[in-house]
Amino acid sequence: MSDTDGKKPLGLGGAPRSGSVKQSFSHGRTHAVVVETKRKRVVVPTPGKPGAAAGGTASTSPNLGDPAKRPAGISDAEMERRLTALRQAKAREQEEAAKRADDERQREEERQRRREEIEAKEREDRAREAALRAKAEEEERAKQAAIAEAAARAEQRKADILGTQRRKPAAPEAPAAAAEAAAPARAGRGAPAAAPAAGADAERGPASSKPGLPTPRKVDREREERDRNAKAKGDEGRRAGKLTLSSALDGEGGRTRSLAAMKRKQEKARNKALGFGQKAEKQVRDVQLPETIIVSELANRMAERAADVVKALMKMGMMVTMNQAIDADTAELVIEEFGHKAVRVSDADVEQAIETVKDAEADLVTRPPIVTIMGHVDHGKTSLLDAIRKANVVSGEAGGITQHIGAYQVKTERGQVLTFLDTPGHAAFTSMRARGANVTDIVVLVVAADDAVMPQTIEAINHAKAAKVPLIVAINKMDKHGADATKVRTDLLQHEIVVEAMSGDVQDVEVSAKTGMGLDNLLEAIGLQAEILELRANPNRSAAGAVIEAKLDVGRGPVATVLVQNGTLKKGDIFVVGEQWGKVRALINSQGETVAEAGPSVPVEVLGLSGTPSAGDTLNVVETEAQAREIADYRIKAAKDKRAAAGAATTLEQLMAKAKADLDVAELPVLVKADVQGSAEAIVQALEKVGNEEVRVRVLHYGVGAITDTDVGLAEASKCPIIGFNVRANASARNSAHQKGVDIRYYSIIYDLVDDIKKAASGLLKAEVREHFIGYAQIKEVFKITGIGNVAGCLVTEGVARRSAGVRLLRDNVVIHEGTLKTLKRFKDEVKEVISGQECGMAFERYEDIRAGDVIEIFEREEVQRTLD
Repeated sequence: MSDTDGKKPLGLGGAPRSGSVKQSFSHGRTHAVVVETKRKRVVVPTPGKPGAAAGGTASTSPNLGDPAKRPAGISDAEMERRLTALRQAKAREQEEAAKRADDERQREEERQRRREEIEAKEREDRAREAALRAKAEEEERAKQAAIAEAAARAEQRKADILGTQRRKPAAPEAPAAAAEAAAPARAGRGAPAAAPAAGADAERGPASSKPGLPTPRKVDREREERDRNAKAKGDEGRRAGKLTLSSALDGEGGRTRSLAAMKRKQEKARNKALGFGQKAEKQVRDVQLPETIIVSELANRMAERAADVVKALMKMGMMVTMNQAIDADTAELVIEEFGHKAVRVSDADVEQAIETVKDAEADLVTRPPIVTIMGHVDHGKTSLLDAIRKANVVSGEAGGITQHIGAYQVKTERGQVLTFLDTPGHAAFTSMRARGANVTDIVVLVVAADDAVMPQTIEAINHAKAAKVPLIVAINKMDKHGADATKVRTDLLQHEIVVEAMSGDVQDVEVSAKTGMGLDNLLEAIGLQAEILELRANPNRSAAGAVIEAKLDVGRGPVATVLVQNGTLKKGDIFVVGEQWGKVRALINSQGETVAEAGPSVPVEVLGLSGTPSAGDTLNVVETEAQAREIADYRIKAAKDKRAAAGAATTLEQLMAKAKADLDVAELPVLVKADVQGSAEAIVQALEKVGNEEVRVRVLHYGVGAITDTDVGLAEASKCPIIGFNVRANASARNSAHQKGVDIRYYSIIYDLVDDIKKAASGLLKAEVREHFIGYAQIKEVFKITGIGNVAGCLVTEGVARRSAGVRLLRDNVVIHEGTLKTLKRFKDEVKEVISGQECGMAFERYEDIRAGDVIEIFEREEVQRTLD
């Protein structure tokens, strides 16, 4: 007998079961797959043979706890543990089944509650819809009645106005017809809508308590079906009661025009009969067309919209904006397209914006005379004007000579107003005196009685003759010992000046600026000469004037001293002066007061320029900023072309000859910076005259304002000194010049500058006076002390301050005073010097115009013997 006798072999609880599974794919195809399932193999103990397994589970065997029938190798504890696990699993299974049943019951209750809420909401919606329909029907009836009534009134008014009998016969019956038309609609809309609702409620009323309760999806389907049935029966929904254009036009009674429409029609017919409301014919304009023009400016000249002009250009294939410039040919095509006429103008025609109309005799009024004081150096021109003005001007000039053109207006004791121009007397200011003579009416030639006629006196005579203005000779310094007026009159005969004392036609007056002798006679002579000239001007026109002086002020920008010659210059006027333009921001008279306007022969300082003009330029007032900018641009271009044409050599032979001549000439390059434009130009003209065929001075660059880093860089590259006339280098430029070894020379008197350059150019420098800056001090506060005057409380910021050294007062890097110290104190003690970082008190000799924030420059002079390399 084999070992398997009496034993049940191990195997699956049953044969494998086969089945099919249907697979569905996203693209719509399906596929049936045959699968095979297997039962779990369970070990069932066989009686009498421990460890044998058959079908069934251990937990269901009643003899599993019997030690004789348990599987081999399992202890009692292990067997107990397994039985406990089986019992716990069975308990958990029962709990889960109870929980699932409870959850299912709660879900069913929730579904039941939601169905009830949906049904209640539907009932409310049906009730609301019924109320809205009833309201819409009521409004429809009222509206139909109002329309019929308005139509009847309109027909009646139309018949009364037009005199026709076109009243509709059905108009009075319109309300009845509307009511009859509304009745079937109500019958077709109201009854069927209520019936299904009532029927549905009757069918569904007790349904909530039935076991076959409908789901929400079923409720939606039923509602959609009800809506379809209602529409099929003629119910158009909630919007059926609203009046539309088609329903008003297609109705039985029709819809007539409103009363407002009838009024508009009658007004239009009346205006047409009277000729009103006709579209104006387009005005054809003559459009001035320069070589280039901005699109927006072209639109303004055509009186068209800028957007339309841009659109026209885009149609031509030009993608431009209204701020871009186009050429004249393109602009002419645009002008013709808009129906206008193009008038070509040249660039020079922009000057026509400046008024050149001759004034009528009735518009002219008497104006004050413009008197220019001329003469030689130190003959007393400014002192004479100072005596007339009863002011002290000479003390403010460096070296006692006038460095700038001054324009003043004074009033005599007789009430006569005179305008004076005080021109410098040095030979370097020849061009400035020429400008003064060109704008003047009367020239007063000042000649010192103890010095007679000098070279600059002769130049002044020549300028007066060239300007063709009358001359009055003032023989000054008659109070001095040795004054001889006869000698002056005799010397003037050599220059064709015959005075009245010698039976001539030139007035001569003996005066003394120091004692005031003869001043009344001089003013009387000026007034008499002005009456003879009959000076008149038109104040009621655009202003025109001449620039006497121009400078760059640190706080105010470009400032020009303008002498108004014709018209009235007002605040806010737009003007063009030389190559610059601007708008008058402020006008300041000779007393430093701000005025609103300046008439003929009135000198004023003008603020608001775009740049610094040249002295002698003409100022003209224009209408718009565009005109001013256009004229200034044209003048800049013309000046550039003129300089380019003048600097170009005409032939190759001339170019080679010039290059060969330059090889034999030694040049002394310099860079000039001055405080005002007129001084810079005068210095340049004086330096260009220095030299001969072997040596000459070349001015690389000149300008107005403080010395900057740019000037130092140019001087370093050109290996030339910097000449500063009444200006100083700022801190950055000063440090840069020290590092790069650039020599900066400061001057306050022009003939010292010219003499120094002459000696340097000719090699005749025997002894040079050099200045060594030993310190800087800044004024912190100004104190007024009785008996001493204004004392500056200073802080020495650099170097050392010595009482024996010279000092200069700087305000915005411009020299306003040069002199010596009257006192230098440390606390209450008078000291010889104060080192850097300490505070001290300083007072200047015969000068008290000091302010907090000014800088004091301390320097020492020494003579150094130099030889040429």
